[in-house]
Amino acid sequence: MGGLPNWIKQLVQIKIGAIPLPLYILLAVIVFAAAALNELPNDMIGGLAVIMIMGVLLSELGFKLPLLKHIGGPAILSLMVPSFLVFWNVLNPPVIESVTTLMKTSNFLYLYISCLVAGSITGMNRKTLIHGFIRIFIPMIAGTLAAVAAGLGVAILFGYSAYHAFFYIIVPIIAGGVGEGILPLSIAFSQILGGESASYVAQMIPAAVIGNVFAIIGAGILKKMADKNSSITGNGVLVKEKDGKTMSGSVYDGLKPDFALMGAGLLFACGLFITGHLLSPFVGIPGPILMIFGAALLKVCNLLPAKIEQGAYQLYKFVSGTLTWPIMVGLGILYIPLGDVAAILSLPYIIVCGTVIIAMILSGYFVGKWVKMYPVEAAIVTGCRGGLGGTGDVAILSASGRMELMPFAQISTRIGGALTVVIATLLLSMWGG
Repeated sequence: MGGLPNWIKQLVQIKIGAIPLPLYILLAVIVFAAAALNELPNDMIGGLAVIMIMGVLLSELGFKLPLLKHIGGPAILSLMVPSFLVFWNVLNPPVIESVTTLMKTSNFLYLYISCLVAGSITGMNRKTLIHGFIRIFIPMIAGTLAAVAAGLGVAILFGYSAYHAFFYIIVPIIAGGVGEGILPLSIAFSQILGGESASYVAQMIPAAVIGNVFAIIGAGILKKMADKNSSITGNGVLVKEKDGKTMSGSVYDGLKPDFALMGAGLLFACGLFITGHLLSPFVGIPGPILMIFGAALLKVCNLLPAKIEQGAYQLYKFVSGTLTWPIMVGLGILYIPLGDVAAILSLPYIIVCGTVIIAMILSGYFVGKWVKMYPVEAAIVTGCRGGLGGTGDVAILSASGRMELMPFAQISTRIGGALTVVIATLLLSMWGG
């Protein structure tokens, strides 16, 4: 590069993520030119190219923009900017089709979550895992009760009926996402109340989306608090030992990455997911939850070879470090329907949604501290109850910089969400049937 003009050398020094600016611009032009010419591959390659090129830029901006960088900017921008681009019809059909193929047809999101769950659990300190799974239910239940009470109180003050506030604002926020919560709820609502399930989906999704945004912002604020006060955080570790000391993190953190073992870790993650999928119809428990319990059982009983644990953990570190923001872009393109949100939006509605999330996070913080959990981590995991299922967990944990909490977040979201769906259905049958 010695013979290049100084201005080119300076441009090369500017990085978008890890990519020099000129190369990033070239790659972006290639990807979107292919889309404009209807030549973008409608497969994993095309979809990955789109979410990677957008995720790298949006996360970089989120880390650097004032204010945003303190409240989960990378997650907010990676999730919301693509959603606005879809809402404004800026992204053309080939772009959306390729991302749909990647995220839905190829189920790339669940591959990502499988790698996170398998690696984070098997690479975790065994004592942390045992104590964390037992204790997480306490702040989860407390957070749910606080969210319902605070949400109802504020909603009634703004003139909403308790019935509408509970079933159409609070329950959708804590139901565990769209696929796992709102869709089953909409079917139950249509069977109990009559009408099309799609009409109930449209009424519920705005609350879930707004709650998810508040939860992301809350996670970013908690991260900032933790950065300023190390005594309130375990830096991704959820529980303390009996003497108040921090339980150690993974024993594999200091080891050199082994790519062959990472391949074995990938196979292990896929095997866990398929096992959950196979058993789900027989035991009546969602496959992802079975996957979490399976990985935890293997770890607690020391049934997995250490080398496989190492490979799964190192794969998890790679996946969480490189694919989190691109995954967020895919979620923003496909799962954040701004049209539905805009149709029902009002200031009181937003305040009620925010109140639900704030009540959950605060109760998680103080109850978690009371049961000897790190309050920041307990609040983050409890706040995941207000996310959009697995997609929301990714967004919230990435905003907090604590992806290692994924197993606990999944328990909080999926088990808490499933219980919410069942209880809400029973209450509706008595209240509104």
